[in-house]
Amino acid sequence: MSDENEQQYVEIYGEDGEIVKCEIYDIVDFENKTYALLLPITSDSDDEEEANVIVLEYIEEGDDCYFQNIEDENEFNRVCEYIRQLDEEEDE
Repeated sequence: MSDENEQQYVEIYGEDGEIVKCEIYDIVDFENKTYALLLPITSDSDDEEEANVIVLEYIEEGDDCYFQNIEDENEFNRVCEYIRQLDEEEDE
């Protein structure tokens, strides 16, 4: 993202069909694809440690960009493992 201090927000549809406002926490590239890590904004807790991160494929087409569910379970698991490794490296 262009400015580390600038928070960016998006709205996505949750599993129950309701709109969920999320902060774009990070964008990562892995295996020739781009993935977005989204943190749901809830009034219950502002603690990032307890928040569930949503991982979606991030697709740009021209001036448009959108998020897509990762349908392949193996792909999803590989992406999550890669993100965990990045997080561990950052903690060191």
